[in-house]
Amino acid sequence: MFAYGIFKQVDDLNQLEDPGFLRFEFIFACAFLLILALRLWVMRGQGSALPQSAPDWQRVAAKLVHYGMYVALMMIAVTGLAIGVVFTLGLRDGALMGFCIAAHEASITASYALITLHVAAAVYHRFLRDGVWSAMVPLFKERSRDQVKATDQG
Repeated sequence: MFAYGIFKQVDDLNQLEDPGFLRFEFIFACAFLLILALRLWVMRGQGSALPQSAPDWQRVAAKLVHYGMYVALMMIAVTGLAIGVVFTLGLRDGALMGFCIAAHEASITASYALITLHVAAAVYHRFLRDGVWSAMVPLFKERSRDQVKATDQG
């Protein structure tokens, strides 16, 4: 859904004059928020994939990036909804619309930065072979160092 939002972005506020388009944007934003909320609810009981030996700074950074991504993604949808509401109220120009657009753009920029950090951390842990990669990228399970040693020796 995030990728769709990137490629199907509103380039001109006048696009919101189409009631069908505006309705779709509202439904899309609400569905996106619902999926994020469900994902957070499902993942609330899961612990960190970091090994016990991981330094405290990595634990703090992981939590900040993880929750920061969710906040940024939620804010994209919330500010998008706010833009739609402000537009519908006829306040197309002015400080309120400017604030909503600036907050929307800041949320998008923050999400790009946090997703980049998340991917960098995944790659970093892939080279460490500490098991974190497999938790972050479940499609490509890594072999642990012990499995690699056993294969090399056998």
